[in-house]
Amino acid sequence: MAMLTRVKTAIFAGLTVVSLAAGAANAAQCGNNAAGFETWKRQFEAEALRMGISQRTLARSMNGVTYDPQVIRLDRNQKSFKLSLDQFMQRRAPASYVTKAKNLMKQNAALLSRIEQRYGVQPEILMAIWGMETGFGANSGNMSVIRSLSTLAYDCRRSAFFTNELIAALHIVERGDMTPEQLRGAWAGEIGQTQFLASNYDKFGVDGDGNGHVDLIRSRADVLASTANFLKQHGWRAGAGYQPGEPNFRVLQDWNRATVYQQALALFASKIAK
Repeated sequence: MAMLTRVKTAIFAGLTVVSLAAGAANAAQCGNNAAGFETWKRQFEAEALRMGISQRTLARSMNGVTYDPQVIRLDRNQKSFKLSLDQFMQRRAPASYVTKAKNLMKQNAALLSRIEQRYGVQPEILMAIWGMETGFGANSGNMSVIRSLSTLAYDCRRSAFFTNELIAALHIVERGDMTPEQLRGAWAGEIGQTQFLASNYDKFGVDGDGNGHVDLIRSRADVLASTANFLKQHGWRAGAGYQPGEPNFRVLQDWNRATVYQQALALFASKIAK
């Protein structure tokens, strides 16, 4: 359900990763069909090794990865953000989602209270993001993140951007949070129940359940705490409003750059809060 038109933030997993990954994008030759993918992959892996990604992680993550033409087709056919606000609400925040969000907010009241105390983010905003992104975790995607990001990093259209994301995904594997097999998500490489870009997972993901790993696919506590942390780190003000013209609406623009998404998210949250 997530679309790359939104690009949740232009901040990647730290300036070092950005500059190094940009170097990889320059060194590895991009292409517009499958013909040069294996050559690109060898060039990318050599650069990744020089960046500090281990041979073990590269072998586990990149061996057998192939070009995915379906990802390219989906990348060229994004239409969701051309909908009107009413159409977008019907598709991404229907009345049934409002009811479900209210129930989930009650079921997770203690967790949401702890998160609000720490990050200052109102529970209804987290419920709205969770619902709009994946239907509360039901539709987080089942495509290989490594394969999708490799395809998009090789593709010339946005090679540097997705090379950054691929490096960030390899960092997630390197530090032991997820295996390559567990890293499954949407077609453009978004991960987990609120669809984090890999660079945002790497930078803003937090261990909400205290088990020593950041798991944005299976751990509800990690998902909601990490989403709140993203908002806080982008300037969320505790107790302030989030409707258009109010202080926190600006932060919603960092979560998703599509105006219709920002408007729908604020409206959805207000309905949950009633």
